[in-house]
Amino acid sequence: MDQNKTNKATFAGGCFWCMVEPFDQKPGIIQVVSGYTGGETPNPTYEEVCTNKTGHREAVEITYDPQQISYVTLLNYFWQQIDPTDPNGQFHDRGDSYKTAIYYHNEEQKNLAEDSKQALEASGKFNKPIVTEILPAKEFYLAETNHQDYYQKQPFHYKLYKKGSGREDFIKQHWKKNYTKDELKSKLTDIQYHVTQENGTEPPFKNEYWDNNEEGIYVNVISGEPLFSSLDQYDAGCGWPSFTKPIDRNHLNEKMDTSHGMRRIEIRSNEADAHLGHVFEDGPVDQGGLRYCINSAALRFIPKDKLKEEGYEEYLALF
Repeated sequence: MDQNKTNKATFAGGCFWCMVEPFDQKPGIIQVVSGYTGGETPNPTYEEVCTNKTGHREAVEITYDPQQISYVTLLNYFWQQIDPTDPNGQFHDRGDSYKTAIYYHNEEQKNLAEDSKQALEASGKFNKPIVTEILPAKEFYLAETNHQDYYQKQPFHYKLYKKGSGREDFIKQHWKKNYTKDELKSKLTDIQYHVTQENGTEPPFKNEYWDNNEEGIYVNVISGEPLFSSLDQYDAGCGWPSFTKPIDRNHLNEKMDTSHGMRRIEIRSNEADAHLGHVFEDGPVDQGGLRYCINSAALRFIPKDKLKEEGYEEYLALF
């Protein structure tokens, strides 16, 4: 990667543990680091920032390839992780160091940030003013090692924290569409409804994508959230589409499944909460050892040459 072709984006969204995961692993994202910015104290520690006396806020600095992912897309991801109406912190974290902000690195970013804030205000999604500040970027200080990639290092505690802080429920309430049974019945075929809503399983070798060889991505049939790439699909001999990894693990939820006298890990889509299939530990060892065994009926395939047309242009970078 030519570093001269990368840009930086800096966002403060409350606890920085929760602001890395939404951006990490997406196409075009080079690096996401946690740190402190906006204040005057040089090289502050976590303890110092928490006193709310340094002027710094917890933030993330994102290095990205603008040819693969746009700043507007990053702004959209940012808004969908926060409560932009809270002037005193985020969720259970209170104080100046947890206030939200967009730190722009140039005039173009400033204008795009202001436009996105105005669009959010005009949308009527919130009945209170949008108070997230748009500020010029200042020196960014890396947080301590134990705070970097916390969601990966301490996944159990991270999930408890994200849920317990109130962030997870807020995101579900304000940023995810809830579908009624009637809406789903009219939107889905019988087999799609059975699989996604009733935890059903379609017949092996008699489903749409088990032997698909075309390049493209698979999205959730209900919400359209991107789930898997054909580049990670392989023939596992089981008769269902099989993948070594998802496009972005943030779009998946794992649940223990003890039905039918077995212990399995069920895979559900995050936004639509739809049953997709299961993940097993018998995949190709040289590619991580996992096999995501997914029902075709839970997926919609978008060919590579249709990605831009359907609004998934950023995923062209995968190919």
